Amino acid sequence: MRITLVRHGQTEANYLGKIQGLKNNLLNDSGRRQCQKLREKLKDKHYDVCYMSPLVRTVETAMILIGDRVEMIPDRRIIERDMGLLDDRPHDEYDAKKYWNYEINCNDLEVEAIQDIFKRCQDFLNYISEKHKDDDILIVTHSAILRALRHLILNHKLTGDLLDIDIGNCYCEDFDLK
Repeated sequence: MRITLVRHGQTEANYLGKIQGLKNNLLNDSGRRQCQKLREKLKDKHYDVCYMSPLVRTVETAMILIGDRVEMIPDRRIIERDMGLLDDRPHDEYDAKKYWNYEINCNDLEVEAIQDIFKRCQDFLNYISEKHKDDDILIVTHSAILRALRHLILNHKLTGDLLDIDIGNCYCEDFDLK
């Protein structure tokens, strides 16, 4: 099984430096251009299926990337982290190290606990590993989910710095899980 992980294109909230959890924001013009650029890079790749978060920004990204070439399946297990009372607030109000510490598992301000994110991501990986053993899968989702999926795929210890990679808009990375 080969997996390609993609983060959605830029939204106005991304551009303005605001936290967006479960808000249903559209891509902005820059985000659409990012997706079109990535589509060019992916155009010769084969995918059997595309899983995506059901939020509009990921659905729009997936549509730009692959259109109707493969079945597109929304899956709530890969929806963005619920940012609770921090949603739509400036990024500087978010203490990432606190909320990404697996041992602390902080859920202050109604932010979804990190262990819950890893649990649903592991459930998703188990499901696609069983259902799509020999398939090539495109997964379009969000930065928190991509970070958790990467840690799980790479079998990282869930301690220390779980913020070890920057996942910008239209981030794309392939993994061969055979």
